[in-house]
Amino acid sequence: MAQNTETQNKDHVQNKTLIIAVVVSLFIGFIGGTIYSSFKLAADKQVQVQNNATPNTAPVGEKQDDSIEFSAKILQLEQYLEQNSIDAEAWAQLGHLFFDSNQVKNAIDAYEKSLKLEPGKTGVITDLGVMYRRNGQPEKAIESFDKAISIDPSFETARFNKGVVLLHDLNDVPGGIRAWEELVELNPMAMSPSGESVDALIQRMKKQK
Repeated sequence: MAQNTETQNKDHVQNKTLIIAVVVSLFIGFIGGTIYSSFKLAADKQVQVQNNATPNTAPVGEKQDDSIEFSAKILQLEQYLEQNSIDAEAWAQLGHLFFDSNQVKNAIDAYEKSLKLEPGKTGVITDLGVMYRRNGQPEKAIESFDKAISIDPSFETARFNKGVVLLHDLNDVPGGIRAWEELVELNPMAMSPSGESVDALIQRMKKQK
């Protein structure tokens, strides 16, 4: 009997460890995936994301060069916007620079200004949701993703990100699975940023419920 109890406990620990591993992998995928939303999964942006995902491996001089480059581009756009404050695309580009340099509140401000001028940009709305999430506002992130989906129901990135926030931040496993199932209904071949099919992620999460 004691041996059976020990085995059950061991299996429980293994299952719990697997759940944690899945959530961690989803979190990593989410960070990589959401930054693509405004760039249509462009290959050059994927390289940029991978570099951003491992900042501590870059030489100090290289990181400083990147920081200087970001600062110069940000300053240039800010100066431009002082004279062209109704340029929605420029506000969005400024938001992307703040996004990439992890200046969350500044990115939110820039994206919101862009969307006041052009409310229907699903990529910008989705990136705003990502920034809300990084700012510790998962409910606002869900609102943004839902808004993007309402404008373009086929916008896969918003649907995938919604599932991740529900699963990882709000601990709503049924809601997260449902969001992904709706994505798979639209595109049975939908893939996560990590390269795994969304359907496979759904089946894995269902087994761990």
